[in-house]
Amino acid sequence: MAHALTRRRLLLAGAGTAGATVVGGLAVGHLSRSRRGPGPAPAQPDAPAGDERLVRVHSAARGREVDFWTAVPEGYGDGSGLPVCLVLHGASATARDFPRFGFARFLTDAVRRGAPPFALAGATGDRLSWRRSGEDDPQRMIREEVPAWCARRGFDTGRVAVWGWSMGGFGALLLAETYPGWLRAVAAFSPAVRPGDAVFAGAEQLRGTPVGLWCGRQDSFLGDVRALAEALPEPPVRADWADGRHNFAYWGTVIPDAFALLGAALTAPGEA
Repeated sequence: MAHALTRRRLLLAGAGTAGATVVGGLAVGHLSRSRRGPGPAPAQPDAPAGDERLVRVHSAARGREVDFWTAVPEGYGDGSGLPVCLVLHGASATARDFPRFGFARFLTDAVRRGAPPFALAGATGDRLSWRRSGEDDPQRMIREEVPAWCARRGFDTGRVAVWGWSMGGFGALLLAETYPGWLRAVAAFSPAVRPGDAVFAGAEQLRGTPVGLWCGRQDSFLGDVRALAEALPEPPVRADWADGRHNFAYWGTVIPDAFALLGAALTAPGEA
């Protein structure tokens, strides 16, 4: 593996856990609801959001302005020096929805419960399954531009993981396969995968990358996600199938487990 954290430590990680500002001259955005109807927000922990920002920035990879969101756990200032977990949204959400979903509050709560601190960062990729479509390339935005924007914030972009759900879970796994060895870990909630697709075809490229999979038992993707767990070149560090459907009522219940795992993956022994 490209990092010092052992698979055993990752398997143990998380066990037992169930206002916009200007950044480097970027235009200010507003923390408001998406108009695309992503559904209800998850039940959120009683924890403050910390430093949460939503700005507009130009993406050359996408050829347009996009929303770029970041969150730092409460108590860690502007997050300078923290590693980064990239966030890939599903088809019914955008980065503008992340504040309403309470991801920043989940992050603070995870750190208070013992997860090593890290920052979250995500941008809007629309409904392209995080793949290139013509001149619009959200995967390149995530691989090249989002880390550069994070570096401008002072985050440690030498330590990067990825988390996504549904379409974003597919995109997170595909990103790790496309750039093997780059990511410290992949967390995918109910990824929209099926046997024979690009993720299954490239599964061998995930060798050496810790993968966590979560899916609700009442989710129509469950059979395919379990098949992916069997198809991986190494057993996933987490494969959790609890009661739940394809929505944040379920995903909110497994965010703490995922954030504990991601924090452990991003902070190996001796790193700060």
